[in-house]
Amino acid sequence: MSDTATRKRGRPAHEGAPEQRVEAVERALSLLDAFTLETPRLALADLARRTGLYPSTILRLSASLERFGYLLRGADGLFRLGPATLRLGMQYQAGFDLAEEVRPALARLSAATGETAAFYVRDGEARICLFRHEPPRVIRHSVPEGAVLPLDRGASGHVLRAEGGGVVLSLGERDSESASLACPVFTAGGRFMGALGVVGPIGRFGATERARMIPLLEQAAGDLSHTLGAARRRVA
Repeated sequence: MSDTATRKRGRPAHEGAPEQRVEAVERALSLLDAFTLETPRLALADLARRTGLYPSTILRLSASLERFGYLLRGADGLFRLGPATLRLGMQYQAGFDLAEEVRPALARLSAATGETAAFYVRDGEARICLFRHEPPRVIRHSVPEGAVLPLDRGASGHVLRAEGGGVVLSLGERDSESASLACPVFTAGGRFMGALGVVGPIGRFGATERARMIPLLEQAAGDLSHTLGAARRRVA
């Protein structure tokens, strides 16, 4: 099962501040946003349809994006994202300074529940899978790190929208064949950091299975919150 979504991440202007926009930049970014995990390669006509831009405009913008490594065009004429986008993604991930604490926690949670464990953060009106760990099972939920997903569906999305709360359950809400549980993660001082969750085939999230997994998830979130809080204090 895949876990992807079309990216729509426009940000509202700050209240009371005049909106500042550079149309050419927004057009170029709309080209990059046209790609998804399900459609990593697009023809010129596809880009025109998805962005609403004229092909001539796309060709002008793509020349600049290719020059800086954000876009590539193969011999078959299809466009795809360039290596510069991977560099930015890695820098974005590193900017959270969480990997050393989060990855071991996900590995433990995945081993305890037998399902995929993931840590999500909010990005505007979407959520991003920042880290994940998959169990060694033939049938499992697979979501790549960096995947952009809806904020209004899925257990982690609801936790991120509320910036807290308790354990949230989602049964087939985003995908009819998958289910998820999630709860918030905080740091010292109660600062909300993100959502910790487990996700897998819906048939493995019955009442009995949930009763077993929820305490494990709550314990993992509490331990991770404590660890992150301690790490922040050491840095300070």
